Amino acid sequence: MRSRLVTFFAALCLFLAAVEYAVPKPLPFLRLGLTNLPVILSLQKMRRRETLLLVLLKIVGQGILTGTIFSYISVFSAAGSLASALAMLTLYAAGKRAVSAVGLSLAGALANNLAQLTLARWLLFGTSARYIAPVLLTTGFISAVLLGIVTERFMRKSRWFASLPQAAANGADA
Repeated sequence: MRSRLVTFFAALCLFLAAVEYAVPKPLPFLRLGLTNLPVILSLQKMRRRETLLLVLLKIVGQGILTGTIFSYISVFSAAGSLASALAMLTLYAAGKRAVSAVGLSLAGALANNLAQLTLARWLLFGTSARYIAPVLLTTGFISAVLLGIVTERFMRKSRWFASLPQAAANGADA
């Protein structure tokens, strides 16, 4: 059952990546972050290592889907996705049910943006990376809040989601 859940959430990530890829972007590096919805859902229903596996599958799948797997874009995507997942996993472990999906989404977006801005500064743009920071952080904040609201509503209203078993020991890697 658990491996099916990981593969289902990974497939959902790829579907949402395809949807996001089809949405026109005002700037090439701006993304909505739709693929974080299954990751946020996984925090309640999967163990930490399963969530990390999901994120790795998401990174590779997105790279293949967008044709960027062997480019610097994948490095940025991987750094952002891993930073986001680690921030959300840490916050979820610390706060359990006290942290909403909006809070988790915001933490993930901030970690993602900071990781990507750090890479942009060190690998591509130098100190000029500061010029994209306000746009990236503002759009990341807005999309994270919206995604968190949608995710929170889905978790409250979905009978399917409620029927999924909780991760053992609330996300422990047992």
